[in-house]
Amino acid sequence: MYLFDTDTISHLLIKNPPPGLIKKVAAVHSDQQFTSSITVGEMIYGAYRSTRPDFFLEKLDRLVWPNITILPFDEAAARAYGPLRARLERAGTPVSEPDLRIASIALNRQLTLITGNIRHFSRIPGLSIENWIR
Repeated sequence: MYLFDTDTISHLLIKNPPPGLIKKVAAVHSDQQFTSSITVGEMIYGAYRSTRPDFFLEKLDRLVWPNITILPFDEAAARAYGPLRARLERAGTPVSEPDLRIASIALNRQLTLITGNIRHFSRIPGLSIENWIR
């Protein structure tokens, strides 16, 4: 089962998405496709930063959110987040707050994170990561 990071969702919406990404997403049954409430917030933020927020919000509402399960940053994810953040800070390898929350959701639910940001997320111990964008 897979948790799609913000950059993966973004690449699905561009004019010419990477063919390999489209092929891989199409091969995964919809009940195995997830994203996080953190990614939803980042995508909506991105829409409002654009020159056409209504266009992008409508695209998200019509094409993305109805077709993927959105997972919250809930208590179970928070319990994974706390010790993970402390461990990374002690090691001198902190991760940005939103990405750490996304990773905590993936870890807690034993999902593979689909992201183009392998270098960044690879600092998180035990996190299964794949890059379908390249």
